[in-house]
Amino acid sequence: ELTNKVAKPAVSYGGKYRIIDFPLSNCANSGIDNVGVLTQYESILLNSYVAAGRRWGLDAQNSGVYVLPPREKADADLDVYRGTADAISQNIDFVDMFAPEYVLILSGDHIYKMNYDNMLDYHKETGADATIAVIEVPMKEASRFGIMNTDDEGRIVEFEEKPMVARSNTVSTGIYVIRRRALIEMLEKCAEEARWDFVTDILIRYKNLKRIYGYKMTGYWSNIATVESYYKTNMDFLKEDVRNYMFRSEPKIYSKIDDLPPAKYNTGSVVKNSLVSSGCILNSKVENSVLFKNVFVGKNCVIKNSIILNDVYIGDNTHIENCIVESRGTLNANTYYCGDNGVKVVVEH
Repeated sequence: ELTNKVAKPAVSYGGKYRIIDFPLSNCANSGIDNVGVLTQYESILLNSYVAAGRRWGLDAQNSGVYVLPPREKADADLDVYRGTADAISQNIDFVDMFAPEYVLILSGDHIYKMNYDNMLDYHKETGADATIAVIEVPMKEASRFGIMNTDDEGRIVEFEEKPMVARSNTVSTGIYVIRRRALIEMLEKCAEEARWDFVTDILIRYKNLKRIYGYKMTGYWSNIATVESYYKTNMDFLKEDVRNYMFRSEPKIYSKIDDLPPAKYNTGSVVKNSLVSSGCILNSKVENSVLFKNVFVGKNCVIKNSIILNDVYIGDNTHIENCIVESRGTLNANTYYCGDNGVKVVVEH
């Protein structure tokens, strides 16, 4: 429901960010000068948001963020990306333009902080053709991801994408370093056989033919794959250790800063364990919640365990619990919203 009109990486997150701020900030903090963003679904907002690059310091003379939508070509019969491998393959001329020895490939919908230099050093030390950043997750969550096992040297010997039953809790984080020439070779072979998925048709298929290693990363990492994971990851920001790690420690996460007044707490407002962003005006109780920018909360309201996205107006005597309220909505006075069996997404106008 949150991505009906916007690509997932452009979805607002954590009060003042968009999800794509995290991988782009990691690139800037790792000294990466040139970044291509492959876009397709509902990409207008995402394209305009990332195009300048200045928010992440990627607008110098020899650096930049390049938006790479599908391109209609004279010798092609379609103008869409057929999969993740096809998206990279269609833009290999962009990669060749800079002629790097190594290519870093990232997912645009993950929340984490990372210095990619350390992963690149590991990649060089092992002499790998490709390196995948891996992390351990709770066993009950492992089947949501690509799971793998490595040998004593760190080489990946087993790799299964989203199995029904997970045999390992070491999962792929969607962060890859790969030699450019090896990448081109494998992409060309996949295209000849009409294979289009980067994970299934390259990483898993070539794990025994190429030297593919796992780089163990630590720290906070979350994949925004569902409404529930979006809710949980936002609510994690209410934990002091996560909040300090994301907001107050180096390296920083950069984003667009709006010129808004500070949040205003009027008589009748009682706020507990909540993240309240600039431009908000509160007149009621808010508990265990994340309020994004420019949220107005009327009188005698109760907001608990909820996420209120940007520019929402909440009328008097409204009760909201276990919900995500979509941006630019108006909730009429004397209404009740509660996610009784999980998270409820509220879209009102």
